[in-house]
Amino acid sequence: MTDPERILALSYVPAPHRAGVAALFALDDTLAAILRTTSEPMIGQMRLTWWHEALNRLDGGIAPAQPVLAALATDVIPHGVSGARLADMIDAWEVLLDPDLPDDATLEHYAARGVILFGAAGSLLGTPPSDPVAPAGRGWALADLARHIQDRDVARRALDLAQGPLAAATAARWSRAGRALGALAHLARLDLAAPLGESIARGSPRRVWRILIHRIWGR
Repeated sequence: MTDPERILALSYVPAPHRAGVAALFALDDTLAAILRTTSEPMIGQMRLTWWHEALNRLDGGIAPAQPVLAALATDVIPHGVSGARLADMIDAWEVLLDPDLPDDATLEHYAARGVILFGAAGSLLGTPPSDPVAPAGRGWALADLARHIQDRDVARRALDLAQGPLAAATAARWSRAGRALGALAHLARLDLAAPLGESIARGSPRRVWRILIHRIWGR
């Protein structure tokens, strides 16, 4: 993980859970890399299937000698987040293997990636029901896709779909336990304001100040 803003946001995670949350986001980064580096859908499907099976095997105490899986086995699975639950992220990611450009329904299916990721992190952190974890994850995933997909129309529709969930996620006051996730939602909402196709000044004083305020007040 090299995004300095994400590193700052996840530094809000209490020390006992920091390794587990880092392992969850490392899993998401690994799955993203599969999509980014695979040109043949069949090869991508095979790679994702391997991860799906490996994640499910974690529930039986079987972890291949792979760093991300080992970290999940040590720092996530023992705390009540099942490998089967994490494997559901594969179903969300694999919709992007379709050579056809995704429609809105497909984008909503893909956004479950963030719902599962944030939900698993929220389980580790013990976030209360009042924290809008699911909308935050949904909006964050869509905003992230919009920043990385090349097709401008798909990016625009992803941003449009992210507006509602991120508005809900950033309007709430987050518990202290969930503020790392809330910070990521605030950063994603700032991304929505950037002109499409233009680079975002990540780590700018305005963005860092916004999440520091969130850390203090939860909004």
